[in-house]
Amino acid sequence: LGANVDPIFIGQHIQQKSTLSFEVITRRLDDRGGGLARVDGRTRLVEGLAMPDEESEFDLTYYNSMTTWIDIDGLLNKMLLTRESLNNLDQCENAVRMMARSMPTYITLKDVKKRWGNGQEDIYPVAQFEKLWGDMSSLPEVNCSFFVAPIQRGQQLKSQAQLDGWKRDGSANHVDSLCQWT
Repeated sequence: LGANVDPIFIGQHIQQKSTLSFEVITRRLDDRGGGLARVDGRTRLVEGLAMPDEESEFDLTYYNSMTTWIDIDGLLNKMLLTRESLNNLDQCENAVRMMARSMPTYITLKDVKKRWGNGQEDIYPVAQFEKLWGDMSSLPEVNCSFFVAPIQRGQQLKSQAQLDGWKRDGSANHVDSLCQWT
């Protein structure tokens, strides 16, 4: 929410010649969804759904803010694409599918409310299939870097209960300073 184009981070991204650079923040108690870990000797982002249990998440020091710096040509190269080949729909679809096959698919079971009006609502169980961006850091052919960012820059708000802390720790003022309100 509080990210902007920061010359320090973009400079680090360029200097390290990374395909993807992820900003991470110091993990807080409310942060859910995995974080930065070393898996088989490689530093990468691990999704909460891929953790062996919920308690393991609390052992991680850094949380993924999902702010990502991307070397477009580098990423296209990893997908065997070029800027010119983006005009070829079949080639692009094949490249995306090939990349997607090398990443895990998560299945989440959720309850979704359907409100019909007049106080009537039904709850339906649904299955959500998803690929998660952070798993790009697990691909051996993709060179990744990780930068520790200030909490105000990368804090994620996933519930209303987190708004109070966000306001008290200065994050709301930081976001306000990035905007020009009319």
